[in-house]
Amino acid sequence: MLQNDLDLAWRIQASLLPRQDLCLSGWQIHYRYEPAGPVSGDYCDVLTGRNGDGALYFAMGDVSGKGVAASLLMAHLNASFRSLIDVGVPIEQFVERANRLLMERTVSLHYATLACGRASDSGDIEICNAGHCAPVLVHEDKAELLEATGLPVGMMGEQSYAVEHRSLEAGDVLFLYTDGITEARNRDDHEYGLERLAGVLREKHSLPPRALAGACLADLAVFLGGAPRTDDLSLMILRRTE
Repeated sequence: MLQNDLDLAWRIQASLLPRQDLCLSGWQIHYRYEPAGPVSGDYCDVLTGRNGDGALYFAMGDVSGKGVAASLLMAHLNASFRSLIDVGVPIEQFVERANRLLMERTVSLHYATLACGRASDSGDIEICNAGHCAPVLVHEDKAELLEATGLPVGMMGEQSYAVEHRSLEAGDVLFLYTDGITEARNRDDHEYGLERLAGVLREKHSLPPRALAGACLADLAVFLGGAPRTDDLSLMILRRTE
């Protein structure tokens, strides 16, 4: 009965995920979502705004802990993001509200890192990073890290968050991920690390998003050399096409 419940929980969680491949408003988007167990505490979402401006909204998060409790908070973030974006709440205000909601409605041991943003049809992006792994912006052979602009949500009350602005050209890539990639360890207890990941992105960024995701995960598998993964793993690629 417990296994059936876990299987159902995964099917419900999977139904909350967006389509895996999207081509919208001059962007190609692809993601991978790989739980370490039956369900995941990672959060991944992409949706279009309802105001007709052609913008895309994206989010990548990581709830503290693993398993069912973390997956419940992932679902809470999903519902908050979609409901607030639908009514036109700016990115930074969504993160501030998510922080307040988690503080009010969860136990004190749980919090979530969160990076979310808005990508316009002109190639401009806004991104707000609440303590999450630094997204990587790749332009030609250069990789820029977009560092956190605030603490994780649910950690401290009444936080304010800043938004960073970037303009992407055709072929540029924005890569979001959780620490299940960068903190993965091989049998010698060495960490995969952001430097190695950024090297793959610089070398392979001209690939279509699905192929680029495959290249990143293939390199991680080579590094692990058969060592088991112990954390949820997610990544998202947004590639500017025009």
